[in-house]
Amino acid sequence: MVKLVMKTKSTPIIIENQENITWFRLNNPSRLNALNSQMIQIMTDGINEALQKKIKLLIFSGEGRAFSSGFDLSNLQNESDADLLYRFVKIEELLQMIYKLPISSLALVHGKCFGAGADIVSACQHRVASPETTFRMPGLQFGIVLGTRRLSRLVGRKNAINFLESSRIFNSDEALKSGFLTSICEANNWKSKIKEISLEAFNLNYESKSKLMSETLDDKDLNNDLAALVRSASKPGLVKRIKEFVDTQVKNK
Repeated sequence: MVKLVMKTKSTPIIIENQENITWFRLNNPSRLNALNSQMIQIMTDGINEALQKKIKLLIFSGEGRAFSSGFDLSNLQNESDADLLYRFVKIEELLQMIYKLPISSLALVHGKCFGAGADIVSACQHRVASPETTFRMPGLQFGIVLGTRRLSRLVGRKNAINFLESSRIFNSDEALKSGFLTSICEANNWKSKIKEISLEAFNLNYESKSKLMSETLDDKDLNNDLAALVRSASKPGLVKRIKEFVDTQVKNK
């Protein structure tokens, strides 16, 4: 496949356009690819551009030591509850965009994959992780309901409660067994995995693939997902709750 466009490596999201593939590489390695507002907007715009070009496969991966440590919780002292609510709404809109894609999507995951990073993975059709990858979804520890119904549809109610109730860390083997992952693959073999998935993704023309994806999509609760997020995030004291959570994590390290 011939690379057509590559954004500069100084950008927090590196976007590569190849023949029928758009690749999003999270590129904020100093913060383990924690997702900030700029990264969310770049991905949103990039996905819209890929759809206009009728790309057939989107790939998401992370540069550095991890896929993503989740929602960027730095600079809380400069944030208001309203600022954070808006940021959470924008990431839920991005997650729904990925989940509703009329084309194939693939997450290639390594290292830590926490919070909103794990939500990006769960929204993808194909979810591949290297064996050492670990996952965690701690949002409910500070009262945020993000992607909970999507997770429950993906892994079943019992597993979703198990993962979310204690916000414990779980590994690739458990993620695969629960259905959170579709496969485990060493990172040095990802090239062959991409080729395998690309052959499937390119098998139908764009219109037929779009119909297949829309007719098999369970999207009846997406408005409820957004409403649940807004209700949870609009409860007064959001910044305080998150700061207390962050302080506890630092203290327990």
